[in-house]
Amino acid sequence: MTHVEDELSSQPECWTRAAADATEHKRALPAAGERVAIVGCGTSWFMAQSAAALRERSGQGETDAFAASEFPHGRAYDRVVALTRSGTTTEVLGLLDRLRGRTRTTAITADPRTPVMESADDVVVLAYADERSVVQTRFATTALTLLRAHLGQHTDAVAADAHTALADPLPAGLTDRTQFTFLGHGWTVGLANEAGLKMREAARAWTESYPAMEYRHGPISIASRTTATWMLGEAPEGLARQVRETGALWVAGGLDPLAELVRVQRLAVAVATARGLDPDRPRHLNRSVILTPDADGTPGSVAHPSPEPGSR
Repeated sequence: MTHVEDELSSQPECWTRAAADATEHKRALPAAGERVAIVGCGTSWFMAQSAAALRERSGQGETDAFAASEFPHGRAYDRVVALTRSGTTTEVLGLLDRLRGRTRTTAITADPRTPVMESADDVVVLAYADERSVVQTRFATTALTLLRAHLGQHTDAVAADAHTALADPLPAGLTDRTQFTFLGHGWTVGLANEAGLKMREAARAWTESYPAMEYRHGPISIASRTTATWMLGEAPEGLARQVRETGALWVAGGLDPLAELVRVQRLAVAVATARGLDPDRPRHLNRSVILTPDADGTPGSVAHPSPEPGSR
């Protein structure tokens, strides 16, 4: 069994623990009414997108999500939450340092031995969700579960759906497709983005992701008998029929959307294995992106620390 298979299979237990610990971390997490930005890189950015949409939908306050490198410093926030598994990513640490003394910051990380512990005002450590695989699975979903539980939007049914996602077979013929499109709506758009990234990282697959209503506005033109179109969450009326008419395989997301992401993680491993790839070690990637300056002072070369344990 690969590291990523072991780690993705442990997600229901990680989610249950994170939900139980949400009250303990209440003071470090955004309070109702705060204007909040949630930032990250790669997978963590997509989890930030989902968390931000969930928080606004719950009426807790205006919430934005940004890639850490694209944070708008001209805007004022009461708190900035940074998601960083490794605790060493250059863009995240640079942003936290720049915000020091101006904006309250919280970091959610997996490793308490890293610089982010000193860079943020408040830190939540999910060490039990850390990973050895470069491909991130359980840390990302556990961090989102923590934030979801903090908003009162997590139930035991979510973990039960994750067990189902791990046990039930994937749809027949899915691994034979050569193009994968993932769709979301509202808070699940971030999950769709992450689903596409997971397939690219682990399986080098041709993947795309869109808000579900936008799929009709051009992207559906690439759908064919080699395509699988997967909906995370409830699909807009008529979309499944339109996709099937192209010859593509339609995959309906019947489970909680976060549990649907677990099914996609399984698909990524299955496609990687079928292609003779090691899903633990995607090419050109490692645990963290650390930029070192070139001679002219601009960020240039990329130093990758040891892959123990595994991105962003």
